Parts: sequence; structure tokens; C-alpha cells
Amino acid sequence: MFVLLPPSETKRSGGGFASLDIDSLSFPALNRRRRTVVRALKTLAKDEDATVRALKLGRTQLAEVHRNATLVTSPTTPVIDRYTGVLYDALAADTLSTDARAFAGEHLLVHSALLGPVGGLDLVPAYRLSHDSRLPELSLKKHWAGDVSLVLEKVGGLLLDLRSEGYVALGAAAGHPQRFFLRVVTEGTEGQTRALNHFNKKSKGEFTRALLENGQDFGTVEDLLAWAATAGLTLRPGAASELELVVTGH
Repeated sequence: MFVLLPPSETKRSGGGFASLDIDSLSFPALNRRRRTVVRALKTLAKDEDATVRALKLGRTQLAEVHRNATLVTSPTTPVIDRYTGVLYDALAADTLSTDARAFAGEHLLVHSALLGPVGGLDLVPAYRLSHDSRLPELSLKKHWAGDVSLVLEKVGGLLLDLRSEGYVALGAAAGHPQRFFLRVVTEGTEGQTRALNHFNKKSKGEFTRALLENGQDFGTVEDLLAWAATAGLTLRPGAASELELVVTGH
């Protein structure tokens, strides 16, 4: 089983490990494309005004330009410790048990716009690049979509896709035989279902944390659904190749 998360625009600075080593990342078939994006982002960072426009930065976010300019020399930290924001605050990687972190290293993936899908404990620098960023002469969607789809479709076992649709566009896994896209929904008093927006991130983080702490490598979606029922989670089949995580109070 693999859980595939979106990244976050916000990231912690610093890190306790050496600078970026692309050859150490998961999915080495993507390394050539990773190097291309890294070079493009470094080149863009030489022009502050162009970077502000391309990455849609505010004038108070100019430190992000420096992050990109130094992304190949700055220290790295594990993926699950790098990202912040609603989803990753709910995941609370720094409070995971030792076993849960080890499980994340084997079964958690995060889809970065800079590096493509990476493993949960892969070492990455701080950077700024989103799925909808516009690099000069480089369309992230065209650059990533084909090769990312190929590597994701080859991932073995159950694949739970918790990405936002913007990151799915950078590489769908529609050809994966056991890929299920997770939607977070809530039900009204009369049983009507509606999707959540902001609160879906928190729910995805809490759900991922529960999976990591549980530490079971579910072989089928039926096994996953059976566990969820015992864990106090309302998880059910949705549309074709989709699951619905039903939450209350939003």
C-alpha cells in the first residue's frame, strides 16, 4: 500500500542533512526531469522580479527567491518534516512513533512540483514552486505528466491518492489497477453529501497519521475499509475508483 499526498506551499527552513542529492531520491527514472526543473528554478531565481511574477509571490515573500537560488546548496530534511500547513500540521510528523516514521519511509509518497513524487523520508531542501507556477519556457504539466503517470502506474499494491486535482494534473495514476482517489465529504442532516474544501486538508492529515500509526500494509481496498470501520473512521466506496472519507462537524 502507498499513500500519495500533495505537498504544501509552506515549508520549514533549514535541515540537519547535506544538500540535495537527486540520485538518492525515490523513482530514479524521474531524475533527468528533476534536474531540468531544478536548473530552471535556479536560473529564474537570478531575476527577483521575474520570480515574483512566475511564482505569484507577495512583496513580503521575497525570502522564497533566496530559497530557490540556494536550493542545491542548502541543507535538506525528510519530506514529512519539510512541509507545514493544515494537512501537515494534522499529520504532525514530529510526534509520530519510530515505527510510524519507518512505515512512512516505505509507504508514504509526496508529489512535489519540483521533484515529482518522492518518498516520505527522502531528503529535500526548502523551495518554492507550485503546480500552477509558470517557469520560463517550461510547462510543469507537459514536463511531468507523462513520466510521473508511468512511475505511479508501476507502484505495486493499493495506491491511495490524496492529492489535489492540481497535482493529479502533473501525473495521473489512472492506469493503476488499485488506485483510489480519496474525497473528504460531510453529510447534512437530511443525508445530502457535500465535499469539503479547507477542512479536507486537516482530515487528510489525520487520516494519513492514523494509517501510519496503524502500520498495516493493506493489500486490497476491502482490507482498508474493514480496518477503517474498527478505527472509528467512516470510509466508504464513492464513484468509480474513489473512496469517501465522511467527517462531521464542518
